[in-house]
Amino acid sequence: MLFFLFIYLQVAAYYVYWCIYICKWRGKMKDVKKLTYTALLTAWVILIPIYFKGLQVQIPPFTATITAHVPIFIAMLLGPEAAVMVAFGSALGFFISAPVVVAARALMHVAVALVGAFAIRKGISFNKSLILTAPIHAVLEALVVIPFGYTMYSVLVVVGVGTLLHHSVDAVISSVLVKSISKATRKDIVKELSAR
Repeated sequence: MLFFLFIYLQVAAYYVYWCIYICKWRGKMKDVKKLTYTALLTAWVILIPIYFKGLQVQIPPFTATITAHVPIFIAMLLGPEAAVMVAFGSALGFFISAPVVVAARALMHVAVALVGAFAIRKGISFNKSLILTAPIHAVLEALVVIPFGYTMYSVLVVVGVGTLLHHSVDAVISSVLVKSISKATRKDIVKELSAR
């Protein structure tokens, strides 16, 4: 077990290094706080599918790991670059710990994060952007399982509706978490992170 934890930490360290290198190269994330938040959210999103199997609901091809989207939703506040990096971290975490169909569904988080981050950047509130991205998330995850040979019932009802419900639960958790952090720090976290 210790060996696998060591390997995981190495993979996470290389991933964070790669994120920092790309972000510096692009010149998009010069702010050290934003970079640190992105790295921490990425580490969190990689850990969730690997170590929180107890929070997972499985109805193949659908799996729902409660809180798996929370770091991605919070990263949307940091901007498109951070949201995409964290979403790729989600795909990496599921690729390490889950079947290919689940990892392919996790890769759809990149598009969801991008749409949500741009919506927030355009002035749409955090909660409204979470509502806006829910149907996009459900449709993308339903479409990506089609090549794996599942029935239309599995694709539309199990994956589509399941993803919509899972997205909604994680959106509520994210909203409550952001409000709690704002209350505890006496700062408007949404405005503070979005301004970066």
